[in-house]
Amino acid sequence: MSENKNHDNDNNYSKNNENVNVSITIGDIKVQFNGSAQSVMISVINFLTKQVPTIDLAKKISLNYAATELIETYSNLIKITPEGPRVIPALDVEPGMKKLSDKETVALQLIASKIAKDIGKISDDAMQASKIQSAMAINSKSVSSRLSELVKAGYVARDNTKDDSAVVYRITTLGIHWLGSTLAKRTKTTSS
Repeated sequence: MSENKNHDNDNNYSKNNENVNVSITIGDIKVQFNGSAQSVMISVINFLTKQVPTIDLAKKISLNYAATELIETYSNLIKITPEGPRVIPALDVEPGMKKLSDKETVALQLIASKIAKDIGKISDDAMQASKIQSAMAINSKSVSSRLSELVKAGYVARDNTKDDSAVVYRITTLGIHWLGSTLAKRTKTTSS
């Protein structure tokens, strides 16, 4: 019997001395821990207690809009149609809410284009001024002027196509933030 006990203790000893390999990925950070179960567990706990608060703080100052968040925010103002992304305010938009300005509508059209790209409906979110104008039925001078204002404010980026054949525009993160804030203020004003 004592032989079995020693043999069992040997098995327990070898099981406890086996190396453990743990890999953790948090955003862009990837770490790997190797060693005994106890040392790996201590290392993982130390890593997480140092990194998680940093990640939470970073999230507080990060500004990035996921397609799901944009859809949630703007679904009552834009639709993805067979003809492409369009600004189509729902009939039940906030009662008493003033009509959108041309500047806001141009920004919304570019957000609609971004959403369509993010969900795989179109391959590029950049739009030419003529495409924005035809999608919105606003005169071309007004679209051109509003785009210039939005570019100057940093709300829209102005680029050339890959083959340099045309100028295209896309909404910036700052532009999405500006429009969201503007519409939120307008909603608060009308509901007060």
